[in-house]
Amino acid sequence: MPTGFGGNNENISLLEHVTGLQVGKDISYFYYPLESTDQQPKIVGSFNGKKDSVLSDLLTIGKKEKNFVAISSSEHFHAINILSRFSSLCSVLEVCKYAQDEITKNDLSSDDFQEIFLDDMVGGLLDLKSLGSSFEGANTLMYLINGSVKGIDGYIKRLIDEIRATLKKNDLKASRTKIALSWTLDQHSMRGDKIEMLQNLTSRLRDYIGDVEAYEDPNFDLFHSDKTTIVVACSKSDFTRIEKTKQDTDLIIVKANPLCETIQ
Repeated sequence: MPTGFGGNNENISLLEHVTGLQVGKDISYFYYPLESTDQQPKIVGSFNGKKDSVLSDLLTIGKKEKNFVAISSSEHFHAINILSRFSSLCSVLEVCKYAQDEITKNDLSSDDFQEIFLDDMVGGLLDLKSLGSSFEGANTLMYLINGSVKGIDGYIKRLIDEIRATLKKNDLKASRTKIALSWTLDQHSMRGDKIEMLQNLTSRLRDYIGDVEAYEDPNFDLFHSDKTTIVVACSKSDFTRIEKTKQDTDLIIVKANPLCETIQ
């Protein structure tokens, strides 16, 4: 699991207190905050900073071996990666919200960042918040962290506004409209940031439209409803699957990407 600066020292102290064993002597301790198999850290934090050949073999993919560094160093490397990732993401989100005319939206939609979905945006949010817990009071890092968290929350508000605008544009009554949030999630993930975000989005949409359902099963059926259905595709894989199985001409798809593209 991710932690802020010094978090591993707290974990080690707790581990030694509970077990009565000594880290580095009786127990091996490593820091490797794995988010998914697709996004594996390049750095492994080791208690003594030394490489562990057995663990290295387990984590090595192809010829790319992991670098072992001291745990404090790995915390800093991870912080740099997370902050760089969210700073870049929030720059895209903030600029895209000013794209109001169709010409600009069409031009921007040809760029690679249109393939960034809510699933990608939320990934690592727990790491960011864990890093923020390292500090008290105001400093430059906290401005970066808080700005990124607000950037994601601002995007959620914009996504909801886009869904409401879609209802208005199509003269749809809330009572005759169904919102289907399509987001296939790992229910056994140690991080709960994506599940928490899905619950948050579902709750906020229900303030405007009563019939809102989250679909986390990739095999769910969207097409048996007497209401006009607006499907919000929260990941690239969900969007691809919906496009392949789309049967109903009344189905409206909102891509939860930086441009909040609507397909109907």
